[in-house]
Amino acid sequence: MELPVWFEVATFVGLTVLLLADLALVVRRPHEPSVKEATAWVVFYVALALVFGAVVLAVTNGQFATEFYAGWLTEYSLSVDNLFVFVIIMARFQVPRKLQQEVLMVGIIIALVLRGVFILLGAAVIERFTWVFYIFGAFLVYTAINLVRHRGEDEDYEENALIRRMRKVLPITQDFHESKIRVTQDGKKFWTPMIVVFLALGTTDLLFALDSIPAIFGLTKEPFIVFTANIFALMGLRQLYFLLGGLLKRLVYLSIGLAVILAFIGVKLIMEALHTNELPFINGGEHIEAVPEIPIWLSLTVILGVLVIATVASLLKTRGETPDDDERPRVAGGEAAVDTDEAGRTAPAAQADEPRRT
Repeated sequence: MELPVWFEVATFVGLTVLLLADLALVVRRPHEPSVKEATAWVVFYVALALVFGAVVLAVTNGQFATEFYAGWLTEYSLSVDNLFVFVIIMARFQVPRKLQQEVLMVGIIIALVLRGVFILLGAAVIERFTWVFYIFGAFLVYTAINLVRHRGEDEDYEENALIRRMRKVLPITQDFHESKIRVTQDGKKFWTPMIVVFLALGTTDLLFALDSIPAIFGLTKEPFIVFTANIFALMGLRQLYFLLGGLLKRLVYLSIGLAVILAFIGVKLIMEALHTNELPFINGGEHIEAVPEIPIWLSLTVILGVLVIATVASLLKTRGETPDDDERPRVAGGEAAVDTDEAGRTAPAAQADEPRRT
């Protein structure tokens, strides 16, 4: 069964309107969300994803609905892991706390556009070359092994080539000017650090997509399901950033859980590639019918079970522990990291107010 065209169009129109409304709300009233507000928004987006899955079930069938839930859970769990790096980026660029919502929102929109291109390319490659599942599967298993090997190591952020190049060629002001990315000073046009932060978040998320996109293609080959699962996972990420706060440090077994999930999907991809094998040097180019196919309901059960076990085990392990003040996201542009003036600009005592090239 194919997804109705009208349903796909209506879904993308609705999600676009929702994203634009969310962005307008953030731009109109920049502030640091309270725990209550962040919780309400996270619950809203999670409930919206659950409802959307039910709508998919009603419009199509249980196969597509289960694929969506499995893909959404996988993308959401991998996105939670990305929050560690987002915290580091915010601190690295000393983003004022009240501007962080808008920064995250724009960064997420940039990431969605880039992921959309990535998903379309991946779908085209998979449709033409089924053997690419061997590569995807091996890459996911390799990623899972690295997650376990480097577990416990401190996260760090290194600027990519694009960001380093921007710093060399663009005239960038020293301070933030609210959420503006372009300002005029002394009759000259300057960029603000906001443009660098936007691209840092967007391009960094694209790097994370190198494992998350192959992972979800291991659960569904339908590009619509892949993209909507990514949208729902990223839409709630902004408020989750403020809600989890220092609790991120308590998820000590998250990397192990993600490693198990990635390894499971990697093995699933390799088994599927063997089952539909067309490579001449494997079994003479014939399908290997003896290799079983893992049903999507089993994939969903494994993913959900691993996430629950990893989360509960982490909270039990760190029960009674309180994150230090310098580990909270408030450091990322908060009072502990940098003072701000009434315009929301960073203003350390020794910092000059004149524009410069960084």
